[in-house]
Amino acid sequence: MPWQTRWAPTPGELSACVECGLCLPHCPTFRLTGDEAASPRGRLNAMAAVASGELPIDAAFDEVMSFCLQCRACEAACPSLVPFGRAMEGARAELAAVRPRGRRMRARILGRWLGRRRVVGFATFWAAVGQRIGSRRWAPRRIRQGLAGLRRLGFRGHGVVGGRFEPAGDPVATVGLLSGCVMDAWFPAVHHATISLLNAAGYRVTVPREQTCCGALAAHDGAAEAAARLAARNAAAFVGVDLIVSNAAGCSAHLAQYGDWAAAGQGVADRAVDAVALVARAIGEGRLPQPAVDRGVVALQDPCHHRHALRMTAEPRQVLAAAGYTVVTVDPDGMCCGAAGVYSILRPATAGELGVRKAQQVIATGASLVASANPGCEMQLRAHLAGRVRVAHPLELYAEALGLTDR
Repeated sequence: MPWQTRWAPTPGELSACVECGLCLPHCPTFRLTGDEAASPRGRLNAMAAVASGELPIDAAFDEVMSFCLQCRACEAACPSLVPFGRAMEGARAELAAVRPRGRRMRARILGRWLGRRRVVGFATFWAAVGQRIGSRRWAPRRIRQGLAGLRRLGFRGHGVVGGRFEPAGDPVATVGLLSGCVMDAWFPAVHHATISLLNAAGYRVTVPREQTCCGALAAHDGAAEAAARLAARNAAAFVGVDLIVSNAAGCSAHLAQYGDWAAAGQGVADRAVDAVALVARAIGEGRLPQPAVDRGVVALQDPCHHRHALRMTAEPRQVLAAAGYTVVTVDPDGMCCGAAGVYSILRPATAGELGVRKAQQVIATGASLVASANPGCEMQLRAHLAGRVRVAHPLELYAEALGLTDR
């Protein structure tokens, strides 16, 4: 059967792999199973077999594609620069087109509901209720664990959408902040820290009300048309700003690939910058200070989309060092924590095993504080650390060190 959608993996993407195997030790699902079909080259071979008509798009192909976390660790290890993440998104778009059962509702949630602030606000209210009663025995274990991964939610919003925040002097540039699908409702403190730091660095910050979810979750799950609609809407919302900033690693990595998703998307990609990288740049240029205070040790968990997709490892360490912390790396190999967007919901056993391993690595550092710059990673860490270690965004810790925000 030929590919059905315009998002399908291209012959060039599928032929780029030379099957050297250097990706294998970096792939979490291969490490867990030792199964070639659970490796990047195994998945690429499966895609090529479908493209040539040797294999159908059936339940077996679905299993091979769906088991992938899309952490993109293989891309960082690949000498042939195979765009594995793009190929995986294309393969899942094919699955969604040919085998829609079970995906139609997810596409609606990821492509429509997450982009609506009222829907997210409604879910946030009931999650806040659940946090207050979730410890009771009658609550299912998975619900208790999911609620444990969230920060303490309030019943009233403290978001920044629609706001405009001015620096003390003349602005050096205008930054548009991506509010994200859940960041504004679930992680408002991260937004406030980000805005405070960018203002201190001389940036005007605007948070357009017309924006929506970046579309990363929809793209990863194969809801390609929904992801394209979200990208087009954001491209229109951020017209007129000099830079487009996200403080969630997964969103930042997706914005960098907007040229693949919308006609005006390349204009977004060209202006997109991760908030941690922009703050690190301001520190390096002397526009943000480095307090001479020893704040102890912080363990840093590198989100996959920082380490593998954006190849960004120095900047979080620079920000934490500027805050006065001694940084220890949770995992030098950068193995995925298992959150992976909606993966932890769809495959809780695999995600749970990876989450336990990551929590054990954090505890092994001996640190009482761990920094992570992605909401999914933070929630995974919180769920498996069970309150033993504080988890915070690097920008929160730096803003606290400068006295711009309270803990």
